[in-house]
Amino acid sequence: MLHRRLIWWSKAIYKLTLFMLTCPNQVLTNSEDLESWYQSFLPATTTSSNETPHIIYSYRNVATGFAARLSPEDVKAMEKKDGFLAARPQELLSLHTTHTPNFLGLHQNLGFWDSSNYGKGVIIGVLDTGIHPSHPSFNDEGMPPPPAKWKGKCELNGTFTCNNKLIGVRNFLSGSTEIAFDDDGHGTHTSGTAAGNFVKGANVFGNANGTAVGIAPLAHLAIYKVCEVRCGGSDILAAMDAVIEDGVDVLSLSLGGLSRPFYDDNTAVGAFNAMQRGIFVSCSAGNRGPLSSSLSNEAPWILTVGANTIDRSIRATAILGNKEEFNSESLFQPKDFTSTLLPLIYSGMKGSQCIAGSLNNSDVQGKIVLCEVGGGVSNIAKGRTVKNAGGAAMILMNLDSSGYSTSAEAHVLPATRVSYADGLKIKSYINSTARPMATILFKGTIIGANNAPMVSSFSSRGPSRASPGILKPDIIGPGVNILAAWPFSVENNTDTNLTFNIISGTSMSCPHLSGIAALLKSAHPDWSPAAIKSAIMTTADQLNLDNKPIVDQRLTQADFFATGAGHVNPSRANDPGLVYDIDPDNYIPYLCGLNYTNQQIGIITQQRVNCSTESKITEAQLNYPSFAITLGSTNQTNTMTVTNVGDATSSFAVEIVLPLGVDVSVEP
Repeated sequence: MLHRRLIWWSKAIYKLTLFMLTCPNQVLTNSEDLESWYQSFLPATTTSSNETPHIIYSYRNVATGFAARLSPEDVKAMEKKDGFLAARPQELLSLHTTHTPNFLGLHQNLGFWDSSNYGKGVIIGVLDTGIHPSHPSFNDEGMPPPPAKWKGKCELNGTFTCNNKLIGVRNFLSGSTEIAFDDDGHGTHTSGTAAGNFVKGANVFGNANGTAVGIAPLAHLAIYKVCEVRCGGSDILAAMDAVIEDGVDVLSLSLGGLSRPFYDDNTAVGAFNAMQRGIFVSCSAGNRGPLSSSLSNEAPWILTVGANTIDRSIRATAILGNKEEFNSESLFQPKDFTSTLLPLIYSGMKGSQCIAGSLNNSDVQGKIVLCEVGGGVSNIAKGRTVKNAGGAAMILMNLDSSGYSTSAEAHVLPATRVSYADGLKIKSYINSTARPMATILFKGTIIGANNAPMVSSFSSRGPSRASPGILKPDIIGPGVNILAAWPFSVENNTDTNLTFNIISGTSMSCPHLSGIAALLKSAHPDWSPAAIKSAIMTTADQLNLDNKPIVDQRLTQADFFATGAGHVNPSRANDPGLVYDIDPDNYIPYLCGLNYTNQQIGIITQQRVNCSTESKITEAQLNYPSFAITLGSTNQTNTMTVTNVGDATSSFAVEIVLPLGVDVSVEP
């Protein structure tokens, strides 16, 4: 008896419904017979109109069933027919590529995205590797002209021009006279993530197909090239200087170095002066996690952004000869890779990291090779080593420190990257049998990981070295497997000419928050940078999609030095109720409290300061949305000021969740 699935669309409620059927007493192999059988379920006319019902889609391969426009009454009549099994309403799916707008609760023509007017009128400045100006993400369809305050420059020439989306492009690389064209891809990707326009049909190797869009699609972009392989501190400062003159509202910097005092950090210095002039500054936290105190960009006037996963993966499943399966990811999804089990080998200490030449004396021809991440060699290069040695495929095993944190990469051969725990199981299997076998099953784009958001292993952790009393990072946002604009073809064994790429890093999470800040600036033009930051932090989520505490790469509850205030929730940030606002001058007592000299503080603030006449405060006394204290035997009191930015008549209740051994009270 055959099982059949029928899909129909109810005209009355405009939903598709899935049927499961059995076909009695016969096996249908002919398409015409199948079509005729489908037709036999349709009524002569629908009960909701005189319209003759017709099949919209007939399914033969993906399902046995059909789609038709019908009413609920029609379905009830069909249920009485022999062969009917079940019906189910259609699930309405959104187009997904970057996917993060939907993951963050931003939906077209609805809610906060709509009420914030998609960032209209706001200018986002991006300091990065430049831009690919003709990329479709930077078309200006539907864009208004830049606001009158815009004073920037467009230093493009020849075939490239600025428009109402890409309103400014400048090169601040020392000694360079070329246009700020992106030869790396990083700047194009971050710019597209922050404010790329809608682009239909975006995908990478056919994965994550749909409409690509940035977080603030109606915001304007001003691009400042300050990086090639590295980013010069003087170039960064020069660009930030120009940003202030040009009229930028939000500044996005996906770059950084090691922790250092704020007066010795050009990004911190430039950001302070930008903040003084009302410019919101968002920076990446760094990719040196999960090490403690590994942060970049720690100044409290900067929003420091860590990285988490989203609920989408590009699935590649390793299958062993003992039938164990390990789900992981790969951006390269070959359609013709064999499902037949192949010999599986692990070269041990000498060849375990699959660096160039390490497999020359190993018999890997036509086999799947287990390699270990690390050794100062990229995962793509490891795959090239396996391929050059004649290997058929590669399974990458995480380091212990990376745990369950993986990402999809554009490998040059069939490959997947598994967790450290799964890698140990694969090693154990190899040692348990004389003929270990495996294959990789490529399943494409999968949405629905309920443990998202999970803090990525690479996301830098606190506590802050520069100012331990300020809890950093401030926030986490999407930074794993992010699809956005790309200026050239991704290196792979295909000839596909790509204009989008999927990459991971806190560089990807930073522009998400830059775009969110632009939305908030558009919705609340009178909010200060500190108020916007407070709104983002005090409304953040501490739970994942499964309504459980956010976990880290070990799948254990992430601590605050990994998550900061939590995972960003843009819609809630739009209505925070109370904010912790900070006047720029309030940072001076804080800087004096760090025991900086008058001269050092002058470097940051660009004004004369005398700490002997200033009232020094501890870090926890800065009117910041979060703080960290060292516990001791004496009581500590901090005075904070909240500002109501919601309804004039409001009441608020305090809820305290106490750490073990700590007593906290709030007055009033």
